[in-house]
Formats: sequence, C-alpha cells, structure tokens
Amino acid sequence: MRLFASKAAAPGQVYGAPGQGRSTTISVVTTIVLIAVWFLITDMGWIKPLFLPSPQAVWSKFVIAVTEGVANSTLWQHTVTSLSRVFGAFLLSCVTAIPIGILMGTNRVMRGIFDPPIEFYRPLPPLAYLPLMIIWFGIGELSKILLIFLAIFAPMAISARAGVRSVGIEQIHAAYAMGASRFQIIRHVVLPAATPEILTGMRIGIGFGWTTLVAAEMVAATRGLGFMVLNAAQYLQTDTVIMGIIVIGLFAFAFDLLMRYIERMLVPWKGRV
Repeated sequence: MRLFASKAAAPGQVYGAPGQGRSTTISVVTTIVLIAVWFLITDMGWIKPLFLPSPQAVWSKFVIAVTEGVANSTLWQHTVTSLSRVFGAFLLSCVTAIPIGILMGTNRVMRGIFDPPIEFYRPLPPLAYLPLMIIWFGIGELSKILLIFLAIFAPMAISARAGVRSVGIEQIHAAYAMGASRFQIIRHVVLPAATPEILTGMRIGIGFGWTTLVAAEMVAATRGLGFMVLNAAQYLQTDTVIMGIIVIGLFAFAFDLLMRYIERMLVPWKGRV
C-alpha cells in the first residue's frame, strides 16, 4: 500500500501527503459490505432478532414511523423537533463561540478570562452537568438546547482560538509594514488564515451536538429522535432503536458533507500547494 505520492503535486493540486486522494468508492463498498453482512447474519439466524433485527424489519419500522408514527408522533415530527434543538444550539454557538475564540486568540486578557472555564468543563460528559441544567433552567426546551450548546461551544471556541494563533507572524509583520491597522490585520490577515480551523471547529462541534441530543432528550421530552430511541429501548423495540440511530447518523453525516462543501467553497486553498 502506497502511503505517499510517487511525485510532487503540481500547483493547485492536493499535496502528496499520506492519505491523499478520494476515498468515496472505498466508503461505498465498505457500506455495501456491512449491509450485506447484516443481511447474512440475520437471515442465518446467528443473532436473535431481539438483539439485531433484520434490515427488512428496520425498514418496515421506518415505514410505520413515517406513515403512522411511533411514540405518539410521526418520524417527521420527531425529526423536526430534534433538528430545531440541534441547530438552535449550533447557531447560538456560532454567534458566541467563534467571536470568543477569536478574542482569546488575539487578546491575552480574554484568553486568561475564558480559557480556564472552557478547559475545565470541556472534558466533562454532558450527562455530568445535565442535572445542573435541569435545576437551573427546568425541564423545558431551554435546558435541552443549553445542554447541546455547551457540548458544541467548547470545541468551536478552541478551534477558533487555535486558528488565530496559527497565523504566521511574518504575515502580520508584512501587513504592519504596509501600514495596516490592527483592525485591518484581524479582518484581512487573521480571519482568512483562521477560517479553515474555524470551519473544522464547526464540523467537530455539530458532531458533539448530535451525540448530546439523546442525553438532552432523556428528561421530560415528549418528542424527538433521541426520545424515540430511548422510549423504544424501554420496551425492547430494537428495530425502532436501530432505525432511530440510523436516522440520526444520516442527518449528522449529511450536515458533515454540507460543512465539507462550504469549506471547499470558502477556503479552496486548504490542502493545496
């Protein structure tokens, strides 16, 4: 297996680093193989349906969820509720975490103020501070959105700070030599250079948001994909659980693809020579 390119990349091409090139075909083949193995295992009866239902059973449950509904709501209603929570928290993180991360990267006072609390709570699992969210903000929508917001905020702020700190000092000195002001340097030098890291932080953050969704919908939720999965698990409805997991995963994957597309549009120079 070749890890490195056999020759240098031409200008504008992806550089010859390990793992270069597209892997779409490999990913599609891997997915097909996994589904085929799933069919084989369930058709042969190697695992009881209680633990791993067949793809046909999961698909049937999906159709029922769309047409008739599960847990007192249709799949569309569960999906809209969860999307509103995740994207509400994501937008709130974008308008707070990114500016704070930029301030942390450009100002030592701001870094000294925000760095300790962010680094303190960042490693904590959302379930650890879920009780506080309930005590402080009740069991309504606010506590659910804030729980997801906190999961997204830390990686997004840290990525923005890292992007600002990674700007080459020679670029800043060159801008000063050309008579640029501090604001102009931040606007025309720092922010464009930090944009790839900021977008990476957004991708990572929304991933944390989806992983926190189930925890957020554990308490007093009546609708949502996470609620649907947890409710089905209580009654050992494994087909509904797997169907819900797949739906959540597909939405998360689709948004990640969207973020990659936005990244290619905004920073086409990333990864190129």
